Amino acid sequence: MTSFSDLGVDVALEEILASQNIVEPFEVQVEAIPLILDGVDVACRAPTGSGKTLAFGLPLLQTVPIAEPNRPTALILSPTRELAEQIFKVLKPLCRRMDRTVGVVYGGVSYKNQYRALERGLDILVACPGRLLDLMERGAVVLRDTVSVVVDEADRMADMGFMEPVCDILDRCSEDAHTVLFSATLDDDIGELVDRYQKDPVFLEIGDADISVTDMEHFFWLMPNSKKVSISAEIIRKCGRSVVFCRTRLGVERVADELEEDGIGVRALHGGLSQRQRDRAMASFVHGECMTLVATDVAARGLDVEGVNAVIHYDPPENGKAYKHRSGRTARGGSSGIVVALIQKPQKKMYSRLQRDVGINFDFTPPDFGALPQFEVEYIPPEPRRTTKKQREQRRKNSGYDGRPSNRFGGGQGRRSGTKSQSNRRDGGGGRGGRGGGGGGRGGRSGGRGGQGGRQQWNRGSSSRDGSSNRGGHKGRQGGRGRGGGGRQNRNN
Repeated sequence: MTSFSDLGVDVALEEILASQNIVEPFEVQVEAIPLILDGVDVACRAPTGSGKTLAFGLPLLQTVPIAEPNRPTALILSPTRELAEQIFKVLKPLCRRMDRTVGVVYGGVSYKNQYRALERGLDILVACPGRLLDLMERGAVVLRDTVSVVVDEADRMADMGFMEPVCDILDRCSEDAHTVLFSATLDDDIGELVDRYQKDPVFLEIGDADISVTDMEHFFWLMPNSKKVSISAEIIRKCGRSVVFCRTRLGVERVADELEEDGIGVRALHGGLSQRQRDRAMASFVHGECMTLVATDVAARGLDVEGVNAVIHYDPPENGKAYKHRSGRTARGGSSGIVVALIQKPQKKMYSRLQRDVGINFDFTPPDFGALPQFEVEYIPPEPRRTTKKQREQRRKNSGYDGRPSNRFGGGQGRRSGTKSQSNRRDGGGGRGGRGGGGGGRGGRSGGRGGQGGRQQWNRGSSSRDGSSNRGGHKGRQGGRGRGGGGRQNRNN
């Protein structure tokens, strides 16, 4: 059996790994660690969950110089906050043992602690591209001393539109920086990074060349949209631990709320949540405190959780590649799993094309719960709500979900929308007494006496171009004569 010390890993690090029951290195670690320790540029195709973090993390701990304040000597780029935090947590105890420093920066949290960590000096900086560029523009990070760079999940960087920021970051690192790329695929976008930033790289290919969808059972069920939640709930009851994918933040919040009302323990995960809320949702799912995670594609990138029995495509994936990535959350490590697509009739043609792209062929059928395999299921009901009504409203506001059916042209009383001096832009209306019109019902933009609403209307005595009026009171388009002038309807409401 090959040991970590056989690969050149320091004995002190090997002892820490042994204390975590990590004794035998994975294939990617056996192949990559000696090369990275020797300073060779590596382009490695390896799937999520293959042990990549230690494959690049252990060599960095042994080779990078001590950093000056605000000038990290090693950089690890990650496409998502969750993956960045995961890498940081793996490396932190190892750095402590080796008297090294590591920190993580990403958006959605305060700059304050990140400034402090950078000022103390970080040998290894784990970062998401957007926040890192922001910190660089503020002068909090200088990369001229960065001699080792790892780009993790480079293919997802490309999918999320980060290639230009990544190139901007790499251009500012040391000219002779040692560069390592890890990716699930080595396609044209990754080839550009290899050609531009690597010198005589060694290419490694670990595991299957593509995400396999043959290790899981697929079901393509036809149904009206009104049945999707109840059918999802029944799938979860039969299969247990599940991930439900929606296309939008609004959809995630709505589906999570309705599943909870149906008696399912659920957590929502999307980019509109604070980092603390996202961490809490992930921890609850990982530790088995809920049955289901409802997530957007981007928020669930890098999700590596064992024991997911079912993936539910509540909304259709963008393409075949997204279908594979979503479906790959189940049937991991040789375990069994199912994938269920909830399909409305107009979507059937699109799903037929998707099946061809993925290389599978399954019939479209009505829901048949008897066809689902048997799993050992521990039913976990919803927890009593610990959040206040105000906190839940804020969470929904961040996602664009207001708890009501979507109606772009609808309105309401907008009780909270008005103040004496200005209208509330987001709620779309305002009256002097705080009871402004929120869009005038079916008519959409409305006007009335005494209103100060409207996106452009701030001071008394002037009219809004959205059709609200001053106290002289001409009617806006299809407006009534209510107290509040109608504001522009926010498309998220």
